[in-house]
Amino acid sequence: MKIPETIQWAGGTHGTVELIDQRQLPAQLQILHCKTPAQIYEAIQTLAVRGAPAIGVAAAFGVCLALRETSNDLPLAAALEKVSDAVGYLNASRPTAVNLSWALKRMQAAARAFSGSAEQLKQRLLNEAQAILDEDRQMCEAIGHWGEPLVPDGGAVLTHCNAGALATAGIGTALAPLYIAHQKGKQFIVYADETRPLLQGARLTAWELTHAGIKTVIVCDNMAARLMQQGRIQAVFVGADRIAANGDTANKIGTLGLSILAKHYNIPFYVAAPSSTVDLSLDSGLQIPIEERKATEITDILGSGVEMPGVSVYNPAFDVTDAENITAIILEKGIIRQPDRQKVAHFLKDTKGQNGQ
Repeated sequence: MKIPETIQWAGGTHGTVELIDQRQLPAQLQILHCKTPAQIYEAIQTLAVRGAPAIGVAAAFGVCLALRETSNDLPLAAALEKVSDAVGYLNASRPTAVNLSWALKRMQAAARAFSGSAEQLKQRLLNEAQAILDEDRQMCEAIGHWGEPLVPDGGAVLTHCNAGALATAGIGTALAPLYIAHQKGKQFIVYADETRPLLQGARLTAWELTHAGIKTVIVCDNMAARLMQQGRIQAVFVGADRIAANGDTANKIGTLGLSILAKHYNIPFYVAAPSSTVDLSLDSGLQIPIEERKATEITDILGSGVEMPGVSVYNPAFDVTDAENITAIILEKGIIRQPDRQKVAHFLKDTKGQNGQ
């Protein structure tokens, strides 16, 4: 079965955003057709669309939807106000992934620099959002090619959450090197952490890797240490929702623990993400805002409540991995090995993006 695009725009300036509803996977493949910024907001907040790059693309198209139903003779000033309102509204949908605000700032800048009619602005914004999507696809391929040599031929890798095609507009970030390695004929096994509490690894990563023909084994999150102790893991690949200036990275809750385990067992720990995920305004990971989600994501399992009366719930969606635990950060321009503040700053200034910074 050919998997449809995770996110795309259908139609002209009065078109719709089509998203795979990831809440329904793997039971069914359902496409959402979003016509308003509110529908995009809900899709982001409820994880119908998720993954830092995909969230950014969805939000960019959400700005386009703000003008979808406006008349052709709407004054440009009024159209720009609608765009600004949509940017502020969508930016509040989820706090941790910096790609969201990055894409929205880019859409806002495109609108503010525009001079023409409101109808022409619709096309300008759609072009910008499509450019963000196209660049994301190219970014994924580039990350894949940089990271492919790090995939152990004949070995096994562990991954956490989902940083594949479902999290981007392309072939993914952390999974991109695996897809390229598979295309080149490398033989390897992927152990996919189930990723509690919402099982993005078991539901999404295993689903898309299996469709790609890559041998995948689902394991509970608390089995990683056992696998590493047995020598069954040769590398760990994860994504990132935000990278601070010193190389600390925020990713799905549970990533920090894996990095500590990998360091203990001397297993390479790789973080793959686009350059847009790097937030130089944050000095360290301590400043990364961590989203806390509703208690029912933990207490409701397969429709059955497991909570005890009077017991509270702590449900952070992300944790922060210290840069000292990271073997390398794989970006679309190259690799930052043993990342620290100096290496991150130097790499981002280097337009050539030389490998081995």
